[in-house]
Amino acid sequence: MRNEPKVVAITGAGSGIGEATARRLAADGHRLFLGARRTDRLDALSREIGAAGGTAAFRRVDVTDADDVRAFVAAAREHHGRMDVMVNNAGVMPLSPLDALQADEWDRMIDVNVRGVLHGIAAALPVMRAQGGGHFVNVASVGAYEVSPTAAVYCATKFAVRALSEGLRQESDGSVRVTLISPGVTESELAEGISDPAAREAMKTYRAVALPASAIADAIAYAVAQPPEVDVNEIVVRPAASAR
Repeated sequence: MRNEPKVVAITGAGSGIGEATARRLAADGHRLFLGARRTDRLDALSREIGAAGGTAAFRRVDVTDADDVRAFVAAAREHHGRMDVMVNNAGVMPLSPLDALQADEWDRMIDVNVRGVLHGIAAALPVMRAQGGGHFVNVASVGAYEVSPTAAVYCATKFAVRALSEGLRQESDGSVRVTLISPGVTESELAEGISDPAAREAMKTYRAVALPASAIADAIAYAVAQPPEVDVNEIVVRPAASAR
């Protein structure tokens, strides 16, 4: 398996899976361009990676803003000279039952989880086409395969990410690879965004067994490390002790 250095852009890199992925890919020798809204975390992570001998730069990005994502990708390309991998990782999960009518939270999930991925594709695909190749890694969830109470809208957004990834793969001529990463319960800040009291309490039990974010980073690193003729399409990663 070849693991040639690539330029990798990561959204949602300020915490959780994005942060762990940045550390793992930097350790593998890739050059990183990190994006999130909290630039203090990006700055600290970039400094940490640099101190360890890696290469990382960053820019604030709001994935719900198409122009901002285009600027993020342009900055990555300007800084590193090209962009080989786009990791669409940013996501939110404010769960609630549908009859709670949390329309603002529904809209937020659609904006970040679906439009954010679309904005990443729209910004990076022309760059990849122009340079003759690239790789999208879209982070979904086991919620892209099943629906749970209080998670209907969240799961709908992740079903959408799965559909978008498969559509992009089918439309590719093989030069642009597409990988869908679907984590099970993973240590992250996602549950902290749940405002509904019942859903928040239920998550304490649901998330009692959780993977470290590094396990998902390892899966992403595996897909990125494959040679150009190998396209790893879907990876589902669950805790061994969990049925879901």
